[in-house]
Amino acid sequence: MNRFNPKHTPGFATLKLILAAIVMALILTVQARAQDTRTIVDDTGVEVTIPVNPQRIISGHDLVITIPMIELGVFPVGSHGRGETLEEAFIRGSAPLTGVDFDNSDIEWVGNRPIEVERIAAQNLDLIITTAWQPADVEQLRLIAPTFVVDISTRDEWSVFDLLADLTGTDASLELLKRRYQIHIDAIRDEINTGAMTISTIHAYEGQLFAYNPYGTIGKVLIDAGFDRPDLIENAKQNVIEEFSAELMPEFDGDFIITTYRSSAGYTPDAVRGYFEGVLPGYCDVLHACRNDQMYFLSRAEAAATSYAALIQTAYTLRTILGGRTFVPLAD
Repeated sequence: MNRFNPKHTPGFATLKLILAAIVMALILTVQARAQDTRTIVDDTGVEVTIPVNPQRIISGHDLVITIPMIELGVFPVGSHGRGETLEEAFIRGSAPLTGVDFDNSDIEWVGNRPIEVERIAAQNLDLIITTAWQPADVEQLRLIAPTFVVDISTRDEWSVFDLLADLTGTDASLELLKRRYQIHIDAIRDEINTGAMTISTIHAYEGQLFAYNPYGTIGKVLIDAGFDRPDLIENAKQNVIEEFSAELMPEFDGDFIITTYRSSAGYTPDAVRGYFEGVLPGYCDVLHACRNDQMYFLSRAEAAATSYAALIQTAYTLRTILGGRTFVPLAD
């Protein structure tokens, strides 16, 4: 006669790991009484009690959380990453920006979408920082360790740096990053009459036209340096990708247009040109910037990352391609 054995039921291993994590959390709670903790409210309105000086942190998003942490000098013990297996896993954008990835650090891959509760529970951690985009069950994560949820749709994307610096006690490191970036912005303003240029940022893919305000590092540099942008972009909701019809493409024109290609997936500028052609055949004759060779294609890995290294690279790139040159202005 076959007997019921709970060890053979689906999810038993996961349950064991979660129970073990709860026991560890209780132990850490007792230990925390001998150290300082504080209570803060995350972006979903939940109060979270965290260590004042967390040492072992899990990141729930590579671009938004992991890269900023590394730039602040704090390495998470585990991170969300792209790919579906450990062999495929990588921290998107991190290698060219920080030099750090799973293959040359002690950061453990804890899954993609969703991050895996089993992998997280196996870590001896004291804080989880994740995003509202991450589909992992937040209540399960909260059973393992204090969990702070970041919601980019309700905050300035770059305020994540201030948040992470506060959570990890690295405010001094952040001030150095901000100072370096501001020096580059000041140089752009000194060398270029930014208020006299309209710079547009649009994106085409598989027959669709998209705009994103502010469009990652490119948009932030354009705003901070004082460049004008088309009204459709200026008035778009922040941090939300919006789709537009092909008929509106001329309204995204400018003295210059900047778009991106996904170099990490092997795409090239020619692929993006093909996407624009698919949205509006003959687009380059329609758009003033393209017609006058004033349309530029930048790598999206740097443009999409929440990274001061990427900001500085982007600022230098725009200063180089826009400064000290003559151009054909878009007619009013």
